[in-house]
Amino acid sequence: MAGRYAAVDLGASSGRVVVGHASADRLELEEVHRFANGPVRLPEGLHWDVLGLWRDTLVGLRLATSAADPLVSIGVDSWAIDHAFLDAQGRLLGNPWHHRDSRTDGVADRLWATLPPDELYRINGLQHLPFTSVYQLMASQGSAAYEAATRVLLLPDLLVYWLTGIEGTEHTNASTTGLLDATTGDWSDVILSAAGIERDLLASLREPGQPVGPVLGVIRAEVGVSPATRVTLIGSHDTASAVAAVPARGRAWAYIACGTWALAGVELSKPVLSEESRTANFTNEAGLDGTVRYLRNVMGLWVLSETLRTWAAQGRAVDLADLLAEAATLPPGGPVIDIDDHLLLPPGDMPTRITQMCRRTDQPEPLGQAAMVRCILDSLACAFAQALADAERLSGQQIEVIHLVGGGARNQLLCRLTAEATGRTVLAGPVEATALGNVLVQARAVGDLPGGLEELRDLVRRTHSLERYEPGT
Repeated sequence: MAGRYAAVDLGASSGRVVVGHASADRLELEEVHRFANGPVRLPEGLHWDVLGLWRDTLVGLRLATSAADPLVSIGVDSWAIDHAFLDAQGRLLGNPWHHRDSRTDGVADRLWATLPPDELYRINGLQHLPFTSVYQLMASQGSAAYEAATRVLLLPDLLVYWLTGIEGTEHTNASTTGLLDATTGDWSDVILSAAGIERDLLASLREPGQPVGPVLGVIRAEVGVSPATRVTLIGSHDTASAVAAVPARGRAWAYIACGTWALAGVELSKPVLSEESRTANFTNEAGLDGTVRYLRNVMGLWVLSETLRTWAAQGRAVDLADLLAEAATLPPGGPVIDIDDHLLLPPGDMPTRITQMCRRTDQPEPLGQAAMVRCILDSLACAFAQALADAERLSGQQIEVIHLVGGGARNQLLCRLTAEATGRTVLAGPVEATALGNVLVQARAVGDLPGGLEELRDLVRRTHSLERYEPGT
């Protein structure tokens, strides 16, 4: 009989609670609660509604609970980098900042004045993103919340703390903060000193698969879970969980985990910390079982979703399926923009920005909504192709096939354009890779599933169908 697991999967635009059933020959998901998520603008800037996320998490766990067939375990994953401050009594000090807020602009220069970017990269191995946790923490220094804080927790660790009363920092997500030594796997005293961050502010590191503990009694009473239900650490960075569920064979493959953000790269056994890797803006993040996710962050479907939101606000709402079908009929060779341009990071009028970028690069403007969508997807596919070509060159890891997982796997036009741009076979799916990886690690941790990543991925292959896209077809 397959065990029942609850996966709390928080994305940057939506969250969900999913019940997974996992055994040696079964891997199924049932979504029990989906809810919206997004930035909340206050006068001082953008924040996350973390209390709303917690409320919906409890609603989902209540719906996931079955007296006849209790949950074995609960695992929590989310996007990376953003965090919350707690005081000495473990109380939340304000809503967490949103990484798209502009308060971190220029903060990196302050750190680089003490720890130059080449030295910083040799320690943490992370590509430069202006909103990485280290820069966010530096931007908060001097604020009332920062000065009162005795602990900082990444968002999935915050929810685990609220579920169990136990603090910790899960390793895969810690590796995105800019504060971790990519070689030793521990917090870097050199970076902490240069950034002026006390080590005591950080919770101890813990690994995916480690048990945390039972759900607190007051929360059990709220949602009805069994006293036997445990919270288990999984790859709490959503990409770490997604890559764990990539249905790949052997080594000659790459992944694109595509949702609001997209991450394109390969899986390695050790980090690549060369100067060439730094200048190519590649990142080394921790994966499951001691692996390294060697990748480049790409702006992802955020640009498309914000474009659709802009049109809707202007009274020009469209059906995305119809628009994609129309965009697919347009000929190749249209305008291509730098999808990772900082201009596209904050919320706002995305179509106008794209038009400005086309003018700036002496390209024709996209005329009509279908042409705008095609420009976005062509640009995204080109960014994927460049990222994977660089990953292959810099790591020496051969790429024969590309696994595209996450919400982007539903977008047939994006998958086809990616196959064309890369000249590689693209296998699309599973869409719910993050939730699957969450459930797989829980089931392995409690003994319902044996083996390593190869065995977990084999189970995904046997239980989920994939769509195949070939270049030139």
